[in-house]
Amino acid sequence: MPESAYQKKRDFSRTPEPDRDTPPGGDGPLFVIQKHDASTLHYDFRLEVDGTLKSWAIPKGPSTDPREKRLAVMTEDHPRAYADFEGVIPEGEYGAGTVLIWDRGRYENITRKEDGLRAVGDALKDGHLLVRLHGEKLSGGYALQRMEGDDWLLIKMDDDAADARRNPVSTEPDSVASGHSLEEIAAEAGA
Repeated sequence: MPESAYQKKRDFSRTPEPDRDTPPGGDGPLFVIQKHDASTLHYDFRLEVDGTLKSWAIPKGPSTDPREKRLAVMTEDHPRAYADFEGVIPEGEYGAGTVLIWDRGRYENITRKEDGLRAVGDALKDGHLLVRLHGEKLSGGYALQRMEGDDWLLIKMDDDAADARRNPVSTEPDSVASGHSLEEIAAEAGA
């Protein structure tokens, strides 16, 4: 099996990131949003698609306001096991910095065409995917729309979960897995 872009960028003798995958499980595909304090603070939005995590870096994080369009830059696929990763990537390694699990849950594909539900992989190839998130912080519909190249937009759909007054990126900064902040995770790792 050829080495993936994910594997080529990492030295697994140095980084605590997962080097092996875990089998899919649960009731539907998962999503995870990881807050990543690397060279710049950003949020990594990941969707399980065909046994891997399709990934986008979102500089400002997701919004619950349908009027806000958030830049989402597609990055390399990550193994499904990465959905459980929380810790510190050491200096000198790709993506060095602290990572926490900001939100997680399951998602539903709601992308429809005239002939019915569109497969997630096909929708991504076409550059337009609609999903309904069932997370601990985020819920409801979101659209991923490709602009050009690896640049996409993440947009909250105008549904019952939309709330222009809510800003979970600033009001709910800590991990849904450990309850810890970036600083606490870094301190625990001795970083």
